[in-house]
Amino acid sequence: MPVDPVINDVLNLLAAMNPPRMSQGTALQAREQFRAVTIGLRQPQWVVPVGEVADTTFEGPSCPLAARIYRPSGTADGPVPTVLFIHGGGHVIGDLDTHDNQARTMCRDTGSVVVSIAYRLAPENPWPAAADDAFAAAQWVYSNIAEFGGDATAIGVAGDSAGGNLAAVTAIRMRDAGRPLKAQMLVYPVVDFSYTGPYPSRMEFSEGYFLTLDDMAWFGMQYAGKGSDVAHPHLSPIHADLADLCPAIVVTAECDPLRDEGEAYANALAAAGVAVEHIRAAGMIHGFYDLGGISPAAADEIDRSNKSFAGLLH
Repeated sequence: MPVDPVINDVLNLLAAMNPPRMSQGTALQAREQFRAVTIGLRQPQWVVPVGEVADTTFEGPSCPLAARIYRPSGTADGPVPTVLFIHGGGHVIGDLDTHDNQARTMCRDTGSVVVSIAYRLAPENPWPAAADDAFAAAQWVYSNIAEFGGDATAIGVAGDSAGGNLAAVTAIRMRDAGRPLKAQMLVYPVVDFSYTGPYPSRMEFSEGYFLTLDDMAWFGMQYAGKGSDVAHPHLSPIHADLADLCPAIVVTAECDPLRDEGEAYANALAAAGVAVEHIRAAGMIHGFYDLGGISPAAADEIDRSNKSFAGLLH
């Protein structure tokens, strides 16, 4: 189906602004540009209320890293699930503030304590820095669960785009560490860093749908660089042994260059015997998970995805 009309208006607005391609500038410029179109355009009425928000830090593999804890309103007595949320942005851009409303929405919709984390960004810190930071965060949550939701049997991981990549990798690494998670939610995840994968959507939606193929190539070069083993399971989880992973919700957007690899990952999980629900968001683009305040159709898809995730967590 065509792109949701409200989102299409946003695409037209962005096209009229004619921003420079990220590949033509520096990582710092790309981060400033991304903050301008997320935080800068966010309206107060779009901010989802939750019970409590607090900033903290955790010990990463090489330095302390920032985290933000969201607690749901009206939490019943007793433990609730905890979700480690990992922001997207191509492993290069994005931060706790750009993804604040996504974490809030997940907290509200799933009735879970959400722990949103910062991680070291590329190109200053290329792979595997971000993957190692996400794994350290999961271990921190697991080891200190009494400070969060309180239920060590109900820990989930979620992320969008590059954060979906890190969430998938974290689920694999936690399984391998003998600390399996309860559930994972991967929102239009990056799962394959090869440039030759059988994913027609990369070309079908290569321009004009917010995320471009040029963006993807630039992000990949910043994070993985030249010479990395693109089949390494901690870089491209589609090449991992997926057996015995926690149940998954895989969300893809119909008009997204990443659509086909996300759907391939859902199929690979199912083939490995993992319980998986694939949700293709009709008429949506990459980034729709943060557009619920603008588009009722996006809000419906976000609600559907989060409720499915809540069903796995509780």
